[in-house]
Amino acid sequence: MKFPSRSLTLSLPAVLGLLAALILSACAPSTPSAVSTSSLPPAAAETSTPSPIPLPTLSVDPASLRGVSLHVWHAFGGETAQLFEEHAALFNAYNEWGIIVTPSGYGDYLTLAEAMQSAIEAGGTPHLVVALPEQALAWQSLGLTADIAPYLGDPAYGLESGAAEDIPAAFWTQAGFPAQRSARYLFYNKTWAQELGFSAPPQTPDEFRQQACAANAAFRADADPQNDGYGGWIVDTHWQTTYSWVLALGGEVTDGNAYQFRTDPNLAALEFLKGLYDDACAWLTTADTPFAAFAERKALFVTGDLGDAPLTDLAMQNAASSDEWTLIPFPGVEGEALVAYGPDYIILRSSDVEQLAAWLFIRWMAAPERQARWVETTDLLPLRASVLEMIAPYRAAAPQWDEAVSYLPLAQGTPQLASWGQARYLLEDGLNFIFQADLPLEGLPPVLDEMQSMAEELSAGQ
Repeated sequence: MKFPSRSLTLSLPAVLGLLAALILSACAPSTPSAVSTSSLPPAAAETSTPSPIPLPTLSVDPASLRGVSLHVWHAFGGETAQLFEEHAALFNAYNEWGIIVTPSGYGDYLTLAEAMQSAIEAGGTPHLVVALPEQALAWQSLGLTADIAPYLGDPAYGLESGAAEDIPAAFWTQAGFPAQRSARYLFYNKTWAQELGFSAPPQTPDEFRQQACAANAAFRADADPQNDGYGGWIVDTHWQTTYSWVLALGGEVTDGNAYQFRTDPNLAALEFLKGLYDDACAWLTTADTPFAAFAERKALFVTGDLGDAPLTDLAMQNAASSDEWTLIPFPGVEGEALVAYGPDYIILRSSDVEQLAAWLFIRWMAAPERQARWVETTDLLPLRASVLEMIAPYRAAAPQWDEAVSYLPLAQGTPQLASWGQARYLLEDGLNFIFQADLPLEGLPPVLDEMQSMAEELSAGQ
């Protein structure tokens, strides 16, 4: 038995059209997107005879940094916001230049974007913003952002030797300096899989299908027909999950400059996911999260953000489950896929002195000791590999996190288009429509057609 879908009364064009209207009206306007970012320079000057006293290449008198006041805007919430403000206070107390950082939190990125739009119109933007890459690209296209490259490689003020290489390469693909990254994973019940006859997590789509279908078959083999829809993967239409599956299954949604939703590999990806559902190897739930069902062995796989791992651990405890579980990337046709995403530090144009002061705060925040605290508070990805050596107790207490981080070499970023902030939700809404309307496989090409059309409109509106 399949769990019933919620009834729908809107057509696909209406659903996607409504979504586009909402996101276009909710987001601040910007000018044309697809702005290229600066290339990353060396982390430090490497010469055979380094100067014992490195000299700055930036035209700023160090004495002019004394007492500079910086306004920093962010969208962190809860404990993360508290930690950010704690770090800012420590920087204010101990930095050698007497720079004073005043952080302002906006709770979410839409509110932050709206505040920035108002500030742009009023001509009074902050000095530094912790923002999503597509937001930064929109501001960059307006000429509001400063190039971070000169600061990274400056002999006196830049990152310490080896620091740039200490940050995973995928984290450098966005518009500024990495501030926070996470990823969505498949949560996988190793104990149950082993009982089903599988000794290792799936690494290919076929292996994923085999294990998901075997989990459903275990329910169909018992005497209770009411549970025949359980097992396999709980469908998740979150845009980052959908994008991860598309990449894993050989697709892509841009060519780097323009959207290309309507391709054969993308269609094959949607067909694979819908085929799982059609064959009862995936199912829908109306629960707020899938983690209770996962803990109760109603699903062999669920998807979630790395930050959801503690919730899953709690669900396992509540279910009195001793099953061993882990986090894995999305199995693919030519390797596994993992999409890293999160905000960057974006320096906005101001005076040379203020821009350098903003960079010095970024550099201080990026230090391994601050990043260790960040990981322990947020449960998200470490921005620096060296942090792993500093958080051994945390890693021992969170083996799923530790295994998830081991897949960082697979990580890749998201499309670097200012319109991606809106276009990404076409992935989510399109896949949600496919499942909720229970479209047959032959009904999927029009969905991609509509996604392509809407993406082009969104891109043109930028």
